[in-house]
Amino acid sequence: MALAPRLDLRQSQSLVMTPQLQQAIRLLALSNIEIEAYIASELEKNPLLELARGAAGTDTDSAPEPFADDDAPRPPTEAASDAMLRDGSVGSESPLDVDGAGDVRGDGEDAMAGAPSRGEGLGMDTMGASSGGFSEDGPDFENFASTGIGLHEHLMDQARLRFSGAELLIASQLIGQIDETGYLETELLPLAYALKVPLVQVEAVLAEIQTFDPVGVGARSLAECLALQAKEADRHDPAMAALLANLDLLAKGALPQLRRICGVDEEDLADMIRELRGYDPKPGLRFSANETQAVVPDIFITPQGKGWAIEINSATLPRVLINRSYYTELSGGVQDKTSKAWLSDCLASANWLVKALDQRQKTIVKVATEIVRCQEEFFRHGVAHLKPLTLRTVAEAIGMHESTISRVTSNKYLSCPRGLYELKYFFTSGIASSEGGEAVSAEAVKSRIKALIGAEDPAKILSDDTLVEMLRAEGFDLARRTVAKYRESIGIGSSVQRRRQKALAG
Repeated sequence: MALAPRLDLRQSQSLVMTPQLQQAIRLLALSNIEIEAYIASELEKNPLLELARGAAGTDTDSAPEPFADDDAPRPPTEAASDAMLRDGSVGSESPLDVDGAGDVRGDGEDAMAGAPSRGEGLGMDTMGASSGGFSEDGPDFENFASTGIGLHEHLMDQARLRFSGAELLIASQLIGQIDETGYLETELLPLAYALKVPLVQVEAVLAEIQTFDPVGVGARSLAECLALQAKEADRHDPAMAALLANLDLLAKGALPQLRRICGVDEEDLADMIRELRGYDPKPGLRFSANETQAVVPDIFITPQGKGWAIEINSATLPRVLINRSYYTELSGGVQDKTSKAWLSDCLASANWLVKALDQRQKTIVKVATEIVRCQEEFFRHGVAHLKPLTLRTVAEAIGMHESTISRVTSNKYLSCPRGLYELKYFFTSGIASSEGGEAVSAEAVKSRIKALIGAEDPAKILSDDTLVEMLRAEGFDLARRTVAKYRESIGIGSSVQRRRQKALAG
């Protein structure tokens, strides 16, 4: 084999995704709230972008039209899509699930696909497919949610009023070891050694902390937490103390044994159990510093005649425009090539963002329209009529790639007369019918299991085997392990656990 340099000619094909195409793909997976944050960052970087003033439909320009001149790159038109594909700017026929940039996958044409104006055969009017408007005068509901103070800050405020000097130092150390649920996570003896103070002093400080608000904070066990609350309610008598010392028997439902230990009759024991249920086993969570964010729907589904109106939620979607006058002003004063190139890049980026946002809305509406068409019985009659549906089914129906459907349905919520649902909720596996009929959705089976257990007689708790027989009688062909898995997934305990709970409730 000769070791000499040589020149070879090879031919290969590759898909190169431009930054603009990556941006369009990335926007598909974002919810309306995330889009708002993304647009805010783009507004800071691009001086030519601005938010439309006033509510949707009140602006004089009904649609954001990119501005272009002879010196700046013009935005792509629908007719130029194929040419851009050949030039390597945007892919319109090849699936965009190529891992070219490591974190972007999608479908070129799918990402830029338009939405049908009406669902054929179903009367679905796709309204609000444009990028919509944004009112700066509208209420910001996040401002109404008060974050408050955390549990540690709340306890330290009380400690400063009760302690001083060395005791305040001990209290701060103890409070620092209390978890978010309100329980003390450390042993007192090692802490006393570390602080070089007597153990009895640490115990005294802890006893004082256990009188702080919320009641039950600083406990080292569930029994101690409930005992502190019982003392506060003046219900901590010897019988209650005996009950709290035997919470394991209460969990097992050993009521006759508990009556003997506590020395009470059946009625008194029931009163004590009801008292315990009124206590808070995790008092610290009332001061959790975690912010609760309400789920905002991205799509509205409303009945309209014999079909459905599908509309993008424009209230949470800012409308982006290009400041033409500002571009003219800047371009008139540009002299050097660097500034001119920077201004052209800003205009091209703004054009692409406006177009990508508009096409994103059309794609979401297109996917939502197909979901409503496939699951129309659910919207009319409820979860029992939910049909099996896969991403591939929707992708083939609307001519998009499966990965594009996955992005569109991620972190998106749909609001309809039946409630608020994530788009992923409508994609469920199928359960074969025992009578050879059409398969049913797994969610429909879970709903039926929940209904059967909810209507069971407390004296005759339904076992998993009984549930299998009842479901097969209704046409659901399931194995016992499948019923148990579905039951656990909806948060329902076994027959033994339910029998114990109903005995305690009775």
